[in-house]
Amino acid sequence: MKVFKKIGWLFFIGLLLVVVYLAFNFVTFGSKQITAQSITPIRIDKSAVENFQKAIKIQTVSPENSIDFDSTQFDLFNTFLKESYPMVDSLLEKKVFNSYSFLYQWKGIDPSLKPIILMGHLDVVPVIEANKTDWRREPFGGEIKQDTIWGRGTLDDKVGVISIMEAVELLLKEGFKPDRSIYLSFGHDEELGGEAGAKTIARYLKEQGVRAEFVLDEGGSIVRGLIPGIKKDVALIGIAEKGSVSLDLTVKLEGGHSSMPEKETAIDVLATAIAKVKNNPFPAKITKPMKGFIEQLGPEMTFINKLAFSNQALFEPLIISTYEASTSGNALIRTTTSPTIFNSGVKENIIPLSASATINFRIIPETTVAQVKDRVKNLIADDRIKITLGSFNSEPSKVSNIDSFGYQKIHETIAEIYPDILVSPYLVIAATDSRHFEEVSENIYRFATITINPENIKSIHGLNERIPVQDFENAIRFYVQLIKNGTVKS
Repeated sequence: MKVFKKIGWLFFIGLLLVVVYLAFNFVTFGSKQITAQSITPIRIDKSAVENFQKAIKIQTVSPENSIDFDSTQFDLFNTFLKESYPMVDSLLEKKVFNSYSFLYQWKGIDPSLKPIILMGHLDVVPVIEANKTDWRREPFGGEIKQDTIWGRGTLDDKVGVISIMEAVELLLKEGFKPDRSIYLSFGHDEELGGEAGAKTIARYLKEQGVRAEFVLDEGGSIVRGLIPGIKKDVALIGIAEKGSVSLDLTVKLEGGHSSMPEKETAIDVLATAIAKVKNNPFPAKITKPMKGFIEQLGPEMTFINKLAFSNQALFEPLIISTYEASTSGNALIRTTTSPTIFNSGVKENIIPLSASATINFRIIPETTVAQVKDRVKNLIADDRIKITLGSFNSEPSKVSNIDSFGYQKIHETIAEIYPDILVSPYLVIAATDSRHFEEVSENIYRFATITINPENIKSIHGLNERIPVQDFENAIRFYVQLIKNGTVKS
């Protein structure tokens, strides 16, 4: 009897210790949000909106096939920038790369201070001809309806380019002089990988010995109604981005007539291989960007979520299973696997001699392209299948620090322009031009001043891309304030 009593007491004490541990972590899991006084919104002239409309009308499309590239549209955009922003064009030093990408330098008063780099891209993805009738407004019309600007590039990423240019033009007119130099980097082929644009610009800056205090590109955004457990809007600052690799799988076997099939055909072998890869997903992992996300937003969540996030060591399996439940959440915690192309066969009664397929992987930090390829090879374990790298591959980016000058200034500026908003680090699941700048700065951040919600999230690269006029005006206010916060010595 005494033994059972002793076991009961030990169980009670153990349970009590666990409760105390959970409670202590919960109570000490305090807010990490920067408190800043909101500022009175500056007036945005109506000409800024008109300029944005003009920019949308210029069809700077990066086509999949290079022979469809329309250089006249990019020439028009160059002329548009010169005419719409005369002070930027005349007072800042401008360099042109591969005819259509631009780098502006606004020299600061103190050359000992590291510069900052603000980025955007001029190009947009095509509008699929067959889908034009599904657009509620002309895709390149730049039309305003119900205080919303419609058209390709309103979210990705002419909003970034034009709001930066408007902010700099406004500050030049006011006679503002930065202590720290500012570079404006605008690539023309981000949608194709940035090889001729951002990569060339970054190489030039490296050759010039430029080391930037921080770089800010697109990538994160303000999200509304998309994070479980949080009712407020959240500004997500990308501190890293996933890598990407496409693996081409090919197999060749004897073909023949469909009436006399062998036990395995090329299609059978390849289909089995793809099924193996899909049925064995990469392990889920909470990487550094997601740890930052948990630490910054956890204190702002409802009780259950806060309890789990404040005790990550105990509840990690629960946290992972929660994120695995949605496609967007799953993409944040693992390298994803997406078969995208399958080719084989030419006639219904002919067994094909060969089959090929492409699988695209989006790679989380701390994993490499080589590791992805090796894992796929080991999973398939079939020497009949040849595995080769596709044409466009990139390693995951380095992870930037959230304690840096740049992150803190971006956070502070968001708090000043967008009252009652939360800010968090984030893992960007797509690729941006900023990945080319890793040898120019160790502090690279990705945040676009656009609001993404369940209604418009699919319009980026999709149908009916649009942005509220107020969001565009706030983007200008954000860059004006960021330039002041980030380039003036305190």
